Amino acid sequence: MPIPVISIAQMRAWEAATWATGQTEAEVIRRVGKRVARRARKLTRAGDTILFLVGKGHNGDDARAAAKQLEGRSAEVLEMFLPDTDLLPLENALKEKPALIVDGLFGLGLNRPLSEAWQQIIAAINASKIPVLAIDVPSGLNADTGATFGACVEAAVTLTVGAPKTGLLVPAAWPFVGRLEVAEDVGLVPCPLQSETNWTQSEDFELFPPARNVAAHKGNFGHAAIVAGSLGFHGAAVLSARGAQRAQPGLVTVFTQENVFIPVAAQLQSAMVNVWKPKTPFPASMTALLLGPGLVEPGLIGEPHLTIRLWWRKLECPLIVDASGLNLLTPETLLTQAVRVLTPHPGEAARLLMTSAANIQANRAAALRELSKKFGNAWVVLKGHETLVGRAEGNIFVNPSGNAQLAQGGSGDLLAGFIAGLLAQPALQADVEKTLRYAVWQHGAAADKMSLTRNNWTVEDLATEIGNVR
Repeated sequence: MPIPVISIAQMRAWEAATWATGQTEAEVIRRVGKRVARRARKLTRAGDTILFLVGKGHNGDDARAAAKQLEGRSAEVLEMFLPDTDLLPLENALKEKPALIVDGLFGLGLNRPLSEAWQQIIAAINASKIPVLAIDVPSGLNADTGATFGACVEAAVTLTVGAPKTGLLVPAAWPFVGRLEVAEDVGLVPCPLQSETNWTQSEDFELFPPARNVAAHKGNFGHAAIVAGSLGFHGAAVLSARGAQRAQPGLVTVFTQENVFIPVAAQLQSAMVNVWKPKTPFPASMTALLLGPGLVEPGLIGEPHLTIRLWWRKLECPLIVDASGLNLLTPETLLTQAVRVLTPHPGEAARLLMTSAANIQANRAAALRELSKKFGNAWVVLKGHETLVGRAEGNIFVNPSGNAQLAQGGSGDLLAGFIAGLLAQPALQADVEKTLRYAVWQHGAAADKMSLTRNNWTVEDLATEIGNVR
C-alpha cells in the first residue's frame, strides 16, 4: 500500500499508538538499526570502514544500534555530545577517509537554530565529500517545513522511519535529503494515518500488470497511435515508439512529419509508420493516442492546431499530451469522459499556468491541482525529481524511483510512449491512477537498475530496460 506523507506531530501520534500496544522503544530502535545497517552495507564494500556519528537523542540510539548489527564492515562510532570540543575528533576521523558516514546527530526533535559550534561540525562533514546516510532526517533539517536550522548535513541517502515527512519532499530540502527511502517495517503498528499526498512503493505493483490470458491475441491489448517527430527531432518519435512497444500493446503506429518519415521508419521494425497530416485518419482500432514528442514544426498552427483542439475535446480514447503537444492545447470543455493525461516538466507546467518554473517548484502539488483543473480534470504527471501523479481532486502520489542520470534528452519521450502503450490496453484503462504510477515508477526503477552497474548508460539503453523491473 502507498504510505501517507505525514507531519512530525502525526509521527509522534503514531509512535504513541505503538507504545500503547506494549511495543517498546528499544525494540523499534533495534529494528531501525537493522534497516540502517542493511542500507549501509549496500552503499559500501566488504572491509570498508563506516563512521557512525551518534548524538544524544533517539537518532543517536538508532546509529549505535546499526553499528552493532553491521556485518562485513568496520564500524567506528563517534559520540558527539559536546560540540565545542567534538570538532577535532571528527576531523581526525574524517582524515581516515571512511567509505560512508551514518548521520545520527539530530532527528525530528530539533526545533532551534544550531549553535556556531554545531554549524562548524556540519560544515566539516559536508566539506569531506564522503557519502552520508542520514537516519530519519538529515541533521539540521526541519522535517515539517524543509528549512534548515542554520546548517544541514548534505546526505546522499536519507532513510526515514515509518513514513516520509512533509519537509523532506520540499524542493529546497532536496540537496540535503538526497535520495529519500522509507524504512516502513520497523515494529510500529499499522499506520493509522491518511494523507492526500502518498509515497509510492514498489510493492504497490505486485502482480501488476495482470497476467495475460494464454489464449489472448494482439487485438486484446489495444492499438497505440503516436503523433510525433519533426525535422531535427525525429528521434523523439522513435523513442516514444520504443517506449510504447516495451509496454506491449497489440499494435503501435507512429504518425510523423513527411520530411522525417524515412529516418523514423528506418529505425522501427514492428511499429507501423505513416505520414501525418491534419486530415490523416487514425486506425479504427486505435485505443490510445500520444501527441507531442518532437513536434516542433512551425507549421503546426492554424488547421493542425484546430484539429488537435478537437481531439482534446472529443476523442473517445485516452489522449496523452507531452512535450511540444502541450503548447498546442487551450483550456476546453471536454465533450467526453475519456481519459486525458498531461506530462509536463516544471518549465512546461509554468507555461501552461503562465507563471515561472520557480513558482511551480515552490508548491508542486498545488501546481498539479491547478493544471488538472484548468484542463478538464485531466490526469497530470508532473515530472522531475520525485515525479507527482494526480489530478484536481483525490490522492497525489510521489514517485520514489529514478536518479539524476535520467536528465537526458529523450527520457521524457520514452516515458510518454510507455504511458501510451500501457493505456492503450483495455485491461489497464480500468485503473488509470495505478497505470500511470506504474509507468513512472518503472521509468525510474529501470534507471536505478542500470545505474548500479554502469555510469554511462543512454536513453537508448533505458528503452531496453523499461518495463523489465520487478
